[in-house]
Amino acid sequence: MPTEDNDLRAIELLSRVPYGRVAMSMRALPFLAVARHIVVHGRVLLRMHAGFNHHQACHGSVVAYGADNFGSDHGTMWSVQCTGTAEIFDPAHAELELFGRGPHYVDGELFNPVYLHIEPQFVTAHTLNNAPERRFEHAL
Repeated sequence: MPTEDNDLRAIELLSRVPYGRVAMSMRALPFLAVARHIVVHGRVLLRMHAGFNHHQACHGSVVAYGADNFGSDHGTMWSVQCTGTAEIFDPAHAELELFGRGPHYVDGELFNPVYLHIEPQFVTAHTLNNAPERRFEHAL
């Protein structure tokens, strides 16, 4: 059963990694897009590339945002998902500093940032303790 303590723990975990995926609907189909995120006062703030118009599909809609620490060297793996309405906004100078420098290019296009905020309505966190590691090897 979710509690406020669990929600706070999930949001704290989310603040440990810089990138995640936002799930939205585009033309009535589910779609995932990568986004840079920060957590400020319990809100999840996203930075995305405007060139793909994913932000337009998110704006005013209920979206899910998820991030995890899979692939890290930590013993406990975790995954967080939050759901809420996304809105385009203009970040304050302090928020821009928290985002840091963006990429120069996205799929060959100059990076053009756009910002969204999500006030999470539902938050979940799942952990995997002592999960077996799997190293990927490439066959030549």
